[in-house]
Amino acid sequence: MTGHGAGPRPYVLASCAMSVDGYIDDATPARLLLSNGEDFDRVDEVRASCDALLVGAETIRRDNPRLLVRSEVRRDARVAARLPPSPAKVTLSVSGRLDPASSFFSATVGDAPRLVYCPSAAVAVAKEAVGGVATVVDAGAGLELAEVLADLWGRGIGRLMVEGGTRVLTQLLTAGFVDELHLAVAPFFVGQPEAPRFVAGGVFPWDANRRMRLAETRQMGDVILLRYLPPIATEG
Repeated sequence: MTGHGAGPRPYVLASCAMSVDGYIDDATPARLLLSNGEDFDRVDEVRASCDALLVGAETIRRDNPRLLVRSEVRRDARVAARLPPSPAKVTLSVSGRLDPASSFFSATVGDAPRLVYCPSAAVAVAKEAVGGVATVVDAGAGLELAEVLADLWGRGIGRLMVEGGTRVLTQLLTAGFVDELHLAVAPFFVGQPEAPRFVAGGVFPWDANRRMRLAETRQMGDVILLRYLPPIATEG
């Protein structure tokens, strides 16, 4: 259980692959592959250890992720532990306008729940769009992150992996709701100001005077993993 003054919530692990100059995609319609096979497998291992995976609605529109555990061995291990083959899938949508044909909402055998959190004003729109393939949850007037995390905790989500995009990662990090940060750095530049970055501007609780702790570095071919533990995660 993690609280830090905001009530019980899941342990939040934020994961992101980015270029050397901090971009998570380029400005073209095609998806930019930042990781390699070894890093994709690492991400799959982390996914298999979590209760739920979260991405923002814009990531669903832009990347159309499936958010499934790919390894059959890992899926079987989860089933043996009386868990769904893949974790629950969670998204946040300000507008509620989502495409039920997106891979995020695709049903698979033994699939875990799909949860959509919206501000109160968008709940009806979301239910109309994806109510048949997901559970739509009212997260308050302003889509409050504390309410989302508290609701996930109440649904038995103890470990949450957040995989993007920029807006969601920025909101969680500036709110101090991240307990562990995984950054996979690809060895090239994007250099396109209009492309999405790892985070947007904001006031972050970890700065030059309150530095995160580097808990691990790992080389995976030409990609480097940096695993950070913010002070909030290491203090009792």
